[in-house]
Amino acid sequence: MRACTRTTVVGVGNEFRRDDGVGWAVVARLRERATRHPWPPDVVLATCDGDPARLIGLWEEADLAVVVDAAHAHPGTPGRVHRLALHDSRLSGPPTTSSHGLGLGEAVELARVLRLLPRELIVYAVEGADGDFGTGLSPAVASAVEPLADAVAQDIARHRHTVSGSRP
Repeated sequence: MRACTRTTVVGVGNEFRRDDGVGWAVVARLRERATRHPWPPDVVLATCDGDPARLIGLWEEADLAVVVDAAHAHPGTPGRVHRLALHDSRLSGPPTTSSHGLGLGEAVELARVLRLLPRELIVYAVEGADGDFGTGLSPAVASAVEPLADAVAQDIARHRHTVSGSRP
């Protein structure tokens, strides 16, 4: 078992593909909050284009990794958030696919085989409405950013309490 306690939050996507930038928007909101209430030094906030090797590189030393990404669901409800957790080295949750060529599932499977998974992995997949070129989120997806930032902060706090042995 690793002694690492680092937490990594990764916003996945492309901020120039409208709703695909939701992960980046959540990380930006968390960074904004840090100007008022700094995160502990072992909390890392990062963005990534979704490349599996880059994702693995960001979370490989983490005890907890939280990933926020846009997703396609059929049928979809723009702005709906799915929370997926790693169980038995596999992601479980509703049927969604990444908005990227290789999905997060492939990154998780590769990391599992290479034994580079964090102890705990939480994925927030947000159903998008608009993946066209351009900036700015659709209203439905934009309304999910603040609650998602709250949920990520709660996951971090819960994990820190679990690791320290105290109750949240």
